[in-house]
Amino acid sequence: MDFFIRKMTVEDIPQVQKVAKTSWNHTYDGIIPKDIQENFLKSAYNDEMMKRRIDQSFIYVSEVDGEIVGFANFSPVKEDRQMELGAIYLLPDYQGKGIGSALLHEGIKHAKDVSQVFINVEKDNKIGKAFYDAKGFKLVSEFEENFDGHLLNTVKMVLNV
Repeated sequence: MDFFIRKMTVEDIPQVQKVAKTSWNHTYDGIIPKDIQENFLKSAYNDEMMKRRIDQSFIYVSEVDGEIVGFANFSPVKEDRQMELGAIYLLPDYQGKGIGSALLHEGIKHAKDVSQVFINVEKDNKIGKAFYDAKGFKLVSEFEENFDGHLLNTVKMVLNV
């Protein structure tokens, strides 16, 4: 499968929103109630928030045949040389094809002087956990988090680069 990775533009917002919604609904089915998912998606991925993300962070998209099938959102590198991977989502049909790995590597490649990449992932998100484990992320801590009235068991992981 041919795909390529590039920086996100404002014109990509509708397609990225579609990837976020489809991926979230697929990944968190049975883990996070649907109404809480929808509330989160409306607040975290509305047009204004997406424009802010483009301005304040680094977002890379993956394209297949002109369609966006995934994206990754990285924070700027902090003074301690740490960066957070805030989101990496792919449409379900494109998972397991190397696209997520390419998105991860693209963000790391363009980060100046980064030494560690942190992520928070829901403990029951088996797809996400398996991906991060395979990429060499190590467990840092586990904690409970109140996610819009729903308790999540979150795992913080780190990748030394």
